[in-house]
Amino acid sequence: MGAGALLATAIPGLSRAAGNRFDAAMAPFAADGFNGVALAGRGGKILWQKPYGVAEARRQVALASRFETGSVSKWIAAITVMALVDAGTVALDTPIIAYLPDYRADSGGRVTLRHLMSHCSGVPNDIDAARKADPQVKLMELDQMEAVRRYASGDLAFAPGTRWDYSHSNWILTKAVAERASGRTYGELVQQFLTEPLGLKDSGLFRGESSATPGMAVAYATLSPPQRKLNGIPDYMAMAGGYYASAGDLFRLMAGVLDGDVLTPASRRTLMQVQMPDQHYALGGRTRVEPIAGQMRETAWEDGSNGGFRLVARRVLADGHTVIVMNNSSFDYMKMGQVADALMAAAYLV
Repeated sequence: MGAGALLATAIPGLSRAAGNRFDAAMAPFAADGFNGVALAGRGGKILWQKPYGVAEARRQVALASRFETGSVSKWIAAITVMALVDAGTVALDTPIIAYLPDYRADSGGRVTLRHLMSHCSGVPNDIDAARKADPQVKLMELDQMEAVRRYASGDLAFAPGTRWDYSHSNWILTKAVAERASGRTYGELVQQFLTEPLGLKDSGLFRGESSATPGMAVAYATLSPPQRKLNGIPDYMAMAGGYYASAGDLFRLMAGVLDGDVLTPASRRTLMQVQMPDQHYALGGRTRVEPIAGQMRETAWEDGSNGGFRLVARRVLADGHTVIVMNNSSFDYMKMGQVADALMAAAYLV
């Protein structure tokens, strides 16, 4: 089935009892202050989705409300790179010096895209250190290669492939490679490989503070009293945390990538193949085998956060059962996982 045929639509004739089952699963979390959108689906069909609370001040959350995806942006980036692999533009195991000849030769001759996207490159997380030392760095725009020079050129902390270290600097380098090799901006690549073929209407890249994006929910540390919690993402960090989406668009994307023809079957398998077993980490995201509805099931396991945004997305690879939970009020991360568990259990009973 092609990606374009996997547009998310509600299953016609879903019984009131089935809808009530999902409502009941969400009830304790709604009572506990959950604010955002929750969705459950199967294959290319949305079974149930519902908004809760406020997007901003007097504006209610809607099904089309847009949320930052946090580190799920890394999975989106990995999908985009794998599309470039399919196109023959880049190769996962070619040292990045082949694409960035002006990068330092000692590191560039050893580090590959596979290392970068699985967080085992050894490139130190200098960007996080810089952002903590100077809050102004969060909103400072830089040319991509200048950002590489400042924040992704430190001495390797370990030999590539030997350890796991969650370094946002990996994605500054990955973006530089993708843009240099393709001759296109990352935004153009996302448009080409994801937005257009999947018909995404409420997804894309933001830069700076996302509150300026039309239709975006605003992030809060607390809702009562209202206290915003924003965390700027400059364009050079777009792969690390600059993607936004509605719940429906993220469902379309997951269906199109994992069951459609966005990627070749070989690249889809590579995308989801665990590289660092102790972390369940594949390329840009996790693949986990977890007990779901009484069975051990292999699942795309995507989590993200930035500022007050929280996101949990799960898709069972064998049958396409999917839950997506988006929040903009700093909801407890443990409870976000519990929401996903409750909705997934309900989905297997529908």
